[in-house]
Amino acid sequence: MTDIEIAQSVQPKHILEIARTVGIDEKYIELYGTNKAKLDLSLLDDLRGKPDGKLVLVTAINPTPAGEGKTTTTIGLADGMKRIGKSVAVALREPSLGPVFGVKGGAAGGGWAQVIPMEDINLHFTGDFHAIGAANNLLAAMLDNHIYQGNSLNIDPEKITWKRCVDMNDRQLRVVRDGLGGRTGGVPRDDGYDITVASEIMAVLCLASSIADLKARLARIIVGYTYDGAPVTAGDLKAQGAMTALLKDALKPNLVQTLEGTAAFVHGGPFANIAHGCNSVIATRTAMKVADYAITEAGFGADLGAEKFLDIKCRMAGLTPSAVVIVATIRALKMHGGLDKTQLGEENSEALERGIPNLLRHLSNIKNVYKLPAVVAINKFPTDTDKEVEFIINKCKELGVNVVLSTVWADGGLGGEALAREVVRLCEEEEGDFTFSYELDKSIEEKIESVATKVYGGEGVIILPEAQQEIERLNSLGLSGLPVCIAKTQYSFSDDPKLLGAPEGFKITVKKVKVSAGAGFIVVLTGDIMTMPGLPKVPAAEKIDVTDDGRIVGLF
Repeated sequence: MTDIEIAQSVQPKHILEIARTVGIDEKYIELYGTNKAKLDLSLLDDLRGKPDGKLVLVTAINPTPAGEGKTTTTIGLADGMKRIGKSVAVALREPSLGPVFGVKGGAAGGGWAQVIPMEDINLHFTGDFHAIGAANNLLAAMLDNHIYQGNSLNIDPEKITWKRCVDMNDRQLRVVRDGLGGRTGGVPRDDGYDITVASEIMAVLCLASSIADLKARLARIIVGYTYDGAPVTAGDLKAQGAMTALLKDALKPNLVQTLEGTAAFVHGGPFANIAHGCNSVIATRTAMKVADYAITEAGFGADLGAEKFLDIKCRMAGLTPSAVVIVATIRALKMHGGLDKTQLGEENSEALERGIPNLLRHLSNIKNVYKLPAVVAINKFPTDTDKEVEFIINKCKELGVNVVLSTVWADGGLGGEALAREVVRLCEEEEGDFTFSYELDKSIEEKIESVATKVYGGEGVIILPEAQQEIERLNSLGLSGLPVCIAKTQYSFSDDPKLLGAPEGFKITVKKVKVSAGAGFIVVLTGDIMTMPGLPKVPAAEKIDVTDDGRIVGLF
């Protein structure tokens, strides 16, 4: 059975029943049909005096075409926790339409470890991304209209930094020239689009703690600079109120369920390679208030998602994880060791030995840089041999970390029970000493270098002149104390996607730097990373269809 066939074979419980399992009263529920809902923001206010549950972060090795199953493991772990009698909730990101119709597919888990309704979650869901896109583009429209209507703020059209967005992989929109409609068609200028999940509005929504905080963050967004070099904000354009009106419902977390009826908060979805890669602070905090264990994930490998979760989200929200799960597959590690995807089904100790440094570097980062208890979850495939599994167990033991086999794709929560027990043991018996990879009082250059050397394992950074000029401008504006959000390829510790495993001796090249003043971090663009992806030669969209009775097929 395909993922969508499995998801459609399970009859979901009414969402009010799911809410009751974690003690959420019906008065907080805003129903979107019978199997999904939004939660009123007053719920979190009313739970403020309740102790927080344990926070467990699930991350992974650098992704490969062989697949790692991070979201699947996150969901299966939550179901496994429930099966061993623990109070648990899971907090996940919402999928972007770009990857759904591109090459990656959806992000609702897989096999018998999924969140449902899978089709809704992977498509329009409750409309959050549409609201984010509308708010982003309203700001763009007000900005260009201000210039057209006389430009009293003295905005330099050549120094506009704000882009429009659309939640689709559309390379045609990366660079455009607009305002070409003549005298009444606007002011001609160079422009471009980001994918919605790379919009600062997405980051703002995911980091905001309340409507008031959301509005204040929106007002701080820098959209460009005047002819004199002074920053122009959304607040200067008086746009924050209308933007908040578009986003007030999107700020409310979404409640759905796993295939086994575990409560799941699916909310927000910034990419981890080009944004900060975490679900919303509100969703995570809600999960921690309603359950003893909150299982959450960060995007892509630990060098991206976990780094940003720990250095940005946890710092801003005051969160401290109790344990970290690092997901890997033997197949993916053999790809990091140089094997082609067609060769992964055969035992190959040499390739595994060449590839395992990728896992060990991620593991060392969690243990030695961030100083958090960790476990390795091997997402098991039928072709994995006992010898290969034993090799990984022994290597991880050298770092004082246990390895647990996970079969949640095939077995659901039953296949996650062993992992759940180890996670509970870590939370109860091992105490971390959570430390960031850099302190905020360091210079922008020092913060970038700290991540590049401590987390990526590189020798340092090369900052190109354009980026250095922008760093100097941010210093002059008093913004150097913000954390850094490094946009980098997900496939390698380096900024070169071809350098697999655990490369050494490389330097990260910083091409551009820009501030996301509303989100509260500095975006650092490296390598060939782009904020608007493109579709592959054969997009997944070609296989997606709807039957005559309205059932979606081909989604994965």
